[in-house]
Amino acid sequence: MSPRHSAAQARGTRERIIERCVDVASVEGLEGLTIGRLAADLSLSKSGLLGHFGTKEALQLATLERAAVIFDREVWRPAAGVGSGLPRLRAVCVAWISYLVRGVFPGGCLFVSSTFEYDGRGGPVRVLLRRQFHAWNRRLGADVRAAVAAGELPGDTDTEQFVFELLGVMMSLNHTIQLYGDTRAATRAVRAVDRLLGVQLPLDAVSSGKLA
Repeated sequence: MSPRHSAAQARGTRERIIERCVDVASVEGLEGLTIGRLAADLSLSKSGLLGHFGTKEALQLATLERAAVIFDREVWRPAAGVGSGLPRLRAVCVAWISYLVRGVFPGGCLFVSSTFEYDGRGGPVRVLLRRQFHAWNRRLGADVRAAVAAGELPGDTDTEQFVFELLGVMMSLNHTIQLYGDTRAATRAVRAVDRLLGVQLPLDAVSSGKLA
């Protein structure tokens, strides 16, 4: 086997491992990523699987990094071409609700479940989760401030409070879908976001995640 073919095969195996990790972790948590279970699922040896990552913690971090790529594709990119301020906030909220309603991850948003799992712990996984949520806060906050500057939101809008409430809606939506299977959850989330933004979200756009 040529070195080039061998390297491509190794990358392919690593991709298979990460894809399986994302699916398992969204349902069973990052602690559910046991080497034995993954090796059995993928018909790999434990040593072969560990050879790609070294430690379980490295595997968990790689899983969250892949989840961030998926989240970016599903939530941020659909709104990337929309003007800053209220239009972009509106587009982000449609994409975010859609991402949760469509069940992009089998067990719901991996970041929400991982936060509940690791918010009381230390270590690199918690650090990565904090960094991810800080990045979301900054992106949302920038558009809230732009909306205030453009007169699209009241001048006395508290940016941190606004972002806090918006994230709360999304986390509650994830929880309601996953725990109760509530078919009315998306409608409730849309109503909550409507009140925050002061404009209506098109409920029919939630199925695609994109505004017309």
